[in-house]
Amino acid sequence: MRSLSIVDALFGPRDKTTILPPMKGIKTMAEAVHTRRVFSGIKPSGGLTLGNYLGAIKRFVDMQNDDFETIYCVVDMHAITVWQDPATLKFATRELVAAYIASGLDPAKSIVFNQSQVPAHAELGWIFNCVARMGWMNRMTQFKEKSGKNAEAVSLGLYAYPALMAADILIYKATHVPVGEDQKQHVELTRDIAAKFNNDFKVPDFFPITEPMIDGPATRVMNLRDGTKKMSKSGASDMERVNLTDSAELIVKKFKKAKTDPEPLPDSLEGLKDRPEARNLVEIYAALSETTPDAVIAEYAGAQWGRFKPALADLAVSKLEPISTEMSRLMQDTSEIDRILADGADRANAIAQPILNDVYDIVGFVRGRQ
Repeated sequence: MRSLSIVDALFGPRDKTTILPPMKGIKTMAEAVHTRRVFSGIKPSGGLTLGNYLGAIKRFVDMQNDDFETIYCVVDMHAITVWQDPATLKFATRELVAAYIASGLDPAKSIVFNQSQVPAHAELGWIFNCVARMGWMNRMTQFKEKSGKNAEAVSLGLYAYPALMAADILIYKATHVPVGEDQKQHVELTRDIAAKFNNDFKVPDFFPITEPMIDGPATRVMNLRDGTKKMSKSGASDMERVNLTDSAELIVKKFKKAKTDPEPLPDSLEGLKDRPEARNLVEIYAALSETTPDAVIAEYAGAQWGRFKPALADLAVSKLEPISTEMSRLMQDTSEIDRILADGADRANAIAQPILNDVYDIVGFVRGRQ
């Protein structure tokens, strides 16, 4: 993390973007106010987990009823930063959309599409490659984690993808992005790129300084066998995670066998300090029941795990089984999914293309056809 970002250097410390109601009749959005707009996306890498649901998809659903325009993407271009089997990628893309819809995303309320159907993402991504600095990219911790000791052999896309992520957000002038704590650095980079573009081309407030939205319980769901590690589809054991496609019986089994400790649940959240597995299960319960960890502790203070874990398992089944059933139905005939993606891409492009046209004019590209 940087102690001083380009945003702070240029404008001084600022915590919030100034957002006013949208204005009508504006063709070029430079120096204008920004519509309250949310953008977020998930990579179609297959194997959707409870972590994907609580950390992202459920939050997407909740936000589509707030005072925002909501745009949700399947970031398939990000998926190919590591090699993907083409047939598997197509399946994973459609499965992710099935999970969106089965979880309650309404394509009539939100724009739902896959990234590769809107070319403006890649086009703005190249411009941002030329705005972002190498030093910024070298500080991105996720690249270091993903490349490990083999950095020389990974794709250029894996190194540069944070600039494309910034383009994903700013091609819609999104003012807010719901993210987990581990993605906050990418939003900070997006803010830096937006500020540098605005400053370099002397177009104040053309791009908004996007705000990350990190709130609620279980925004980062942890491993059921090791509460210090994030729940992941790539974990060594399937017992580490709950998959959205797991049967009710398997969900119950996984929660009953989830690692805990000998102590009962405490009577305050402070009592969960240094108990990562216990805290993880309490936060999962809070998120699934749409309450707070404090309320869960108040209800189960002093309870042994033999009481709490079956209750958590039953709650998880009640929430996840209908999603799994609907996902299965949608995946039996993917024509409806493809229709939703095509319609969403048309609506996304209607927002993105005018913004890209403005960017091209600002940068100085000659365009004979508009």
